[in-house]
Amino acid sequence: MIEHDLKYCPKCRDEYRPEIETCATCALPLIQGADLAAMENKQGDSCRVRKGALTQDDQLVVIFQASLPEIKHLKSLLEAEQIGTLICKDSQACGSGGGCAPKFQLQVRQEEEQDALQVLAEEHRRVTVLAEHDVTHAEAVFNPEAEEAVCPACGFAFATTITTCPDCGLCFG
Repeated sequence: MIEHDLKYCPKCRDEYRPEIETCATCALPLIQGADLAAMENKQGDSCRVRKGALTQDDQLVVIFQASLPEIKHLKSLLEAEQIGTLICKDSQACGSGGGCAPKFQLQVRQEEEQDALQVLAEEHRRVTVLAEHDVTHAEAVFNPEAEEAVCPACGFAFATTITTCPDCGLCFG
């Protein structure tokens, strides 16, 4: 049972006291129990309407192309969400003897494409830690005619007489 006031690792599901921030095993940021419970309820609802394994009659679409190890990892994530997948070698990509590694395509049912893309987007945010990045100042624009600028990368305010953010080093010149 998930305790709403405790924290949990999103990967291994280990339970932690509220003041702990990072999983000791996975080194991932912890999430609140209430958030984990909501995620599991949402996943359970969406999994119930999915068809699971593919059949011959399914219309498939390519959602990702990469090396085989990366495709296998994404396939396992999608299958955990009851989204049927198929891996195919990309016939357009170079193969053996061409000096580059072959590429593979990950395919899913056309009607589950948006669900699959959402799973992949969540995985991308998780592994790149984008979910924790402060994007408050992402729309900031360096205006050399203004007296002060706000760095879009870190949010540091500085005089426009300099063209490099003194906090993070982002160059505007």
